[in-house]
Amino acid sequence: MQTRKCFVLRSYPHKLVPENDQKKRKALSLLAWSLIVEMAASLISCSPSAIEKPDEIVTTGVLASFKNFLRKCIVAVLSYGPMPKHVAFIMDGNRRYAKFRSIMEGSGHRVGFSALIASLLYCYEMGVKYITVYAFSIDNFKRDPSEVQSLMELMEEKINELLENRNVINKINCKINFWGNLDLLCEPVRLAAQKLMASTAGNTGLVFSVCMPYNSTSEIANAVNEVCAERWEMLQKEHSGNCNGHAANNGVHSEISVADLDHHMYSSGCPDPDIVIRTSGETRLSNFLLWQTTFSHLQNPDPLWPEFSFRHLVWAILQYQRVYPYLEQNRKLAKKQL
Repeated sequence: MQTRKCFVLRSYPHKLVPENDQKKRKALSLLAWSLIVEMAASLISCSPSAIEKPDEIVTTGVLASFKNFLRKCIVAVLSYGPMPKHVAFIMDGNRRYAKFRSIMEGSGHRVGFSALIASLLYCYEMGVKYITVYAFSIDNFKRDPSEVQSLMELMEEKINELLENRNVINKINCKINFWGNLDLLCEPVRLAAQKLMASTAGNTGLVFSVCMPYNSTSEIANAVNEVCAERWEMLQKEHSGNCNGHAANNGVHSEISVADLDHHMYSSGCPDPDIVIRTSGETRLSNFLLWQTTFSHLQNPDPLWPEFSFRHLVWAILQYQRVYPYLEQNRKLAKKQL
């Protein structure tokens, strides 16, 4: 079986600084543009706590306003650089958000859902094709039963909201996937998730993947089991089709390759994330997409997830563009070594 190293690249801007004066001036010019874009983005950032309904950003009717115009200008400027195809979020800090503001437990997750919908729409405007979020870890079942039950009820409520009010889904023609062991979910949540996946399966716009209940080691183990079951079934068919009753094993390879496992991952068909953003300043991946993040750019902004806004997303894109040559160099090097 082939092995696959899993690590996450961080930004190393000092390796990208050119030595000659002309390239230095170009780098400084890009830095100046980055600062201008960041300042403009901060002017138009919308606090998720101010969004009363998940689809409010769609129905407010302020497309002609200065803020929306400025946002489109910022997106246009960003598009001159390399744009990520796939952004993954570890939505960390919902409970701390509620605790720091002395609001009802669970309210942080509700505000976090508004931040998620806003981020989806912003990514759609930026041309990002794939969004993946870490919504609920298998390890979260170890939390207090009352908290787990509250989260399950919130998940069911929000999934049903998306089913009933399809403004956001229709605007971005979104296809929604749920990655993880759905059998671990309570029946109402599982049925709602399956219904939402079925209702958006034919959509061809942004692909939104929700990891719940999920962890990466479970995903890898599941992929190995599926490959082994597939190989066993192929051997059985070959054996039964052999006239002499002996399995020739001519067309079946016993070795499991990286490509075999890739095909059986939940993420099969999706490109690996270009950026992984974990809010609240934490630097751990917490068993999230370990297989898929070999060449991802890990970012750890300080805001808690409910505080994550347009300007933070813009800054994440700018950081990715700064280290893009370094990431591409490592990707090409890895391909040569295969």
